[in-house]
Amino acid sequence: MNYWLMKSEPDTFSIEHLKQRRNQTEHWDGVRNYQVRNMLRDDFNVGDQALFYHSSCPVPAAVGIVTITRAGYPDHTAFDPNSPYFDAKSSAENPRWFMVDVQYTQTFPKPVTLKAMKANPELLASDFALLRKGSRLSIMPVTATQWSIILSMANAQHKQ
Repeated sequence: MNYWLMKSEPDTFSIEHLKQRRNQTEHWDGVRNYQVRNMLRDDFNVGDQALFYHSSCPVPAAVGIVTITRAGYPDHTAFDPNSPYFDAKSSAENPRWFMVDVQYTQTFPKPVTLKAMKANPELLASDFALLRKGSRLSIMPVTATQWSIILSMANAQHKQ
């Protein structure tokens, strides 16, 4: 199993929004970065888990866990001229962008703030991608050690 961190702006799509979706499941669309596209297309597997991270908000934090329920497939929003994620160079025959489906797993009893992560010596020593200077990717891999540290900080139980 792989672990990930997936960022979302809570005023656009929060973990609470995900909980309200049918089957608490939604596609993770609109990613328009080639490095992240490659991860979605090539590295995400059904059963992988991800930290749901609220970003671009007053208190950025990991707020819960989602489980990948469908591995990478073409992002249909790229084909829709009415979508803000439309890309005229992407087509169903030759897709440029990919997405995965995620399902709500749990909300942390205690959100793990970016500030708390930066203050954790174990996370700092682990070369956690989120804490690297200049790291702005919307999705990034998380090691099993980093995953355990963050779950411990959140007072969360590992659920599958």
